[in-house]
Amino acid sequence: MLSLPLVFTILALIAYTTSFWYLFVNLMSKHQPNHGLIGVMLGLGLFLHAAVLYSDMLTPAGINYDVFNLMSFTSGLMLLLSLLFSTYRPVLALNLLGIPVAATGLVMGFAFSRPTQIIEQRDLGLDLHIILSLSAYAVLLMATIHAVLLWFQNRELKNKQKRRIWVNLLPSVQAMESLLFDLIITGFILLTIALGLGFFTVDNFFAQHLAHKTAFSIISWFIYGALLLGHYKFGWRGQKAIRFTLVGFLLLAIGFIGSKFILEMILGR
Repeated sequence: MLSLPLVFTILALIAYTTSFWYLFVNLMSKHQPNHGLIGVMLGLGLFLHAAVLYSDMLTPAGINYDVFNLMSFTSGLMLLLSLLFSTYRPVLALNLLGIPVAATGLVMGFAFSRPTQIIEQRDLGLDLHIILSLSAYAVLLMATIHAVLLWFQNRELKNKQKRRIWVNLLPSVQAMESLLFDLIITGFILLTIALGLGFFTVDNFFAQHLAHKTAFSIISWFIYGALLLGHYKFGWRGQKAIRFTLVGFLLLAIGFIGSKFILEMILGR
């Protein structure tokens, strides 16, 4: 007998697949996709995705922050933001990247998540800190991927290449650049709130070996803040914005992944 989460997973994959092919066929044939139809189909897929994630993460023992659940959460959030941003920016084609990512994250979360990382302490502030931190990482990861795509576009334009793959496939450079700063602003706000909550909700700060992670996160916060200040006050954009975005996320990744690797694999803590 099929379980309800399995049924929801199958239906969500159908919604994602249908949306992907509808969008792909219309864009390849140079037809304008129906934004409302795309929104309904992807909205249904995301709702079912959230239902599966809800059943996996909320357990009687506490919230299950298993790595595969986190992959499912971040991939779904990335698609949701991609869909929302495409409602007012001409970047609907970027959902062709977000849909497969969300579908993969959904399958990984449903198939491989295990109750191994349950936080039994039911503290709303701590839960908000964790969710907002994950959300900030997801949004800034999107910004980093976006910056790389923008770098490819700029390189083709600068070198005056006759065969412009990225320029032809992606929205205009102006639209891509505007979306890049939308993502950075969103991620910066989420990271600001997450850091603020962390100082008030995390107990035994140094005993949990969070100092290095927080230090790198704060440095990254300053880099993103400097980029936003430079953009709106001095007009920073282009290659400078790309470099700041990549360095900012590199520091976040070192703090989030690197410190965990050093503590667990090298120091054995």
